[in-house]
Amino acid sequence: MDKLAAIVGPTAVGKSNIAIRVAQRIRGEIISCDSMQIYRDMDIGTAKVNPEERKAVPHHMIDIIDPGEDYSVARFQEECKKIIRDINHRGKIPILVGGTGLYYQAVVDDYTFIPMESRFAVRAKWEEIISKKGLAFAYNYLQTIDPDYAAIIASEDQKRIIRALEVYELSGQPFSLTQNKRAGLYKLCVVGLYLDRSELYRRINIRVDEMIAGGLVDEVLALYKRGHDLSLNSMQALGYRQVIHYLDGLSTWGEMVDSIKKESRNYAKRQLTWFRRDQRIKWFDTGDYSSEIELSEKISKLIEVDLCVV
Repeated sequence: MDKLAAIVGPTAVGKSNIAIRVAQRIRGEIISCDSMQIYRDMDIGTAKVNPEERKAVPHHMIDIIDPGEDYSVARFQEECKKIIRDINHRGKIPILVGGTGLYYQAVVDDYTFIPMESRFAVRAKWEEIISKKGLAFAYNYLQTIDPDYAAIIASEDQKRIIRALEVYELSGQPFSLTQNKRAGLYKLCVVGLYLDRSELYRRINIRVDEMIAGGLVDEVLALYKRGHDLSLNSMQALGYRQVIHYLDGLSTWGEMVDSIKKESRNYAKRQLTWFRRDQRIKWFDTGDYSSEIELSEKISKLIEVDLCVV
């Protein structure tokens, strides 16, 4: 049975830095489990590790497609399976690292996705409802029929909201139940990182300020000039949507920054909601450790024992 470690948790908790240290200690390679780091030229807003860090430890599933391309969780799962198999065959440990809950679950539980065709009439109906009653109306309805899925997507994510409502109308099933799980594919060790809420929110606010100072607006503007607009899944990423609204004159600079911070905090809540349901995750409060070195050593030892790493 192939081995797989994972390090998950909310945004800004420090997963990437810890994962690099752990990978160096246990001869691991990192597989990004972030639905937005797959896109090229989206570096600042997705908080990708820099090229030097990627040279120190091999990273997979980063910069694999252009922002204008469609990408699915099923495709992510298929590609990850191949990478996990290859890393194991080379005698190393794959470490799945990130905060996209559905992508994580699809890999560790080997989801089987039930195909369902889109139907224009249903989709058009909900687009019309939203144009008249607002997106909040549709999101509130989704919360009543599929609270599990509503809890992990943004209330502003119109494309995913409509798709979930479409699936419900066509199948009579909540979207969250249209995947079959098959756990036990891997010898698994999963670590979750968390922080006191006030400290996590402080870190999130600092990270957003650093992204803005680091050129996030210029990054989004360059993508926007290439025709990448809000019709694309990639541009629904945290920060990118808010910057596009600013560039379109729909918000002020201050409103843009505040919106990114608020939605980032909300996203962190949704991430924790998702991961807390997985009883296999062993949680570490990063605030309990004096340094990243101490924490990474503790996590490395756990993975070595659980996965029988020699």
